[in-house]
Amino acid sequence: MTAGSPASESLRTRTLVLLLFVVVLVMGAGLARAQGQENRSVPASPTIAEKLVILQAERAELQARAGSLARIEMSSSFRAASLLFDALTSRYEAERDQPFDRLPAARQEMFARLEAVNAALRAAIDRPGAPGGAAAVSLAASGIPADLEWMASFDLSPVILSYTPTYLVPLRTAPSDAAAATAPAGDDPMIEIEILGLRLTRDRTPPVLTIGSWRGEAVVTPERLKFVVPRSAFPADAKHVRFATGWLFLRHASRTVAFQLLFTSIPEKVGSSAFDQKVRSVVPESNTLVSPEILARAPAGEARTVRRCFDPPPGWRFDKNKRRVVIVERLGWIDDIPDETMNSGSVAFVREDRPNQICVAVVAKAATKAARTATIGRFEATLVRDVATDRVVHSGRRTVDWSEPVRIPLEPGMIEWKLYVRLFDEIDREFEGNADTAAVPSGFTFLHIAIDGDKKLTLRADPEAFR
Repeated sequence: MTAGSPASESLRTRTLVLLLFVVVLVMGAGLARAQGQENRSVPASPTIAEKLVILQAERAELQARAGSLARIEMSSSFRAASLLFDALTSRYEAERDQPFDRLPAARQEMFARLEAVNAALRAAIDRPGAPGGAAAVSLAASGIPADLEWMASFDLSPVILSYTPTYLVPLRTAPSDAAAATAPAGDDPMIEIEILGLRLTRDRTPPVLTIGSWRGEAVVTPERLKFVVPRSAFPADAKHVRFATGWLFLRHASRTVAFQLLFTSIPEKVGSSAFDQKVRSVVPESNTLVSPEILARAPAGEARTVRRCFDPPPGWRFDKNKRRVVIVERLGWIDDIPDETMNSGSVAFVREDRPNQICVAVVAKAATKAARTATIGRFEATLVRDVATDRVVHSGRRTVDWSEPVRIPLEPGMIEWKLYVRLFDEIDREFEGNADTAAVPSGFTFLHIAIDGDKKLTLRADPEAFR
């Protein structure tokens, strides 16, 4: 077979076709693989379970990071978010693996509300004490009660609408040794917890509350659960505000449903204070004024009087009890022969034109008709002024507790004061006033600052405000 023959051309053609077919197969497989990878890179819609896990993790982090101020001011928002989250978890237990975006818009809005509350909480906790932080959190959570009411009306899952108490009030004072010796063994204040909701007792198994190692069954009344828990079951702190968590377990539709109950535990110690008073006292200062010399001249046989009045320098006053006149020189002449005995003149204080002045009259008076006279006089007086001096009186650090108010006497001459308060070992506040201040807004319902009628500053911490 020679080159260029029909048989060889046919072989080359078949070979090219076969190679082209292989290239097409390879390219097709590559395109299919690339398309598959592209499809896998596009994330699917998150499931309801994923949304719930993220919300729960964020809120748990925020609860752990919150300081004492946030745990007091934002306690209701933390509790409301917890109730809505648990209600959603119970409602969607059977649909946890469904895509979140298939939920109706009204249901998605509840999740968005929880996200908004978490965002507001994070901003407030990241900048503690910043203006508007607590108000923004409260606004973000304001729609949650309506969400719970809506779920209670239209869903079939359990819903907790509210529960008490919000705050766990501290013991007033630690008992003395004598009181402890007479107190009954095991004496422990009891906390009554009441839970209001719907569909909390559809199963015969009574609801159970656990707090730490304590566990108890509910006393059931219509739409209410009641528990009596010893105060010692809740974690406590001597100085800091803490969150205490309880778990309510109940049976519903042959499964166990859990609700987290959040309480704010108020510490036994309030904190400390320091009171600084600026006291102004007046100290007299004195100086001696020597007036200019005053000259009076009289012709032969006559008398002349020169009257001068002097005002004290600005800010000074004359001490009228400490002054004197001085005759510097008394001169007389007869026929140009000096003879001071020919001058019967004088220097004397006279009536002032204004109350604060000193007026002096210098008189030259001839003793005979032929005598000429001249008198030179002046006065010396003590000048007085009041010099104000300020000093600061420090009270020192004083303990603030729940049982007794702090009372600090006001110093005579106090013109301004500053009160420094450290609450729960981490909240620092400064307050100020003056001698006319009667009351000071502290910004806390449990802390009252006032000036009593007996001229004492009173700082009172009231645990009843938490009830």
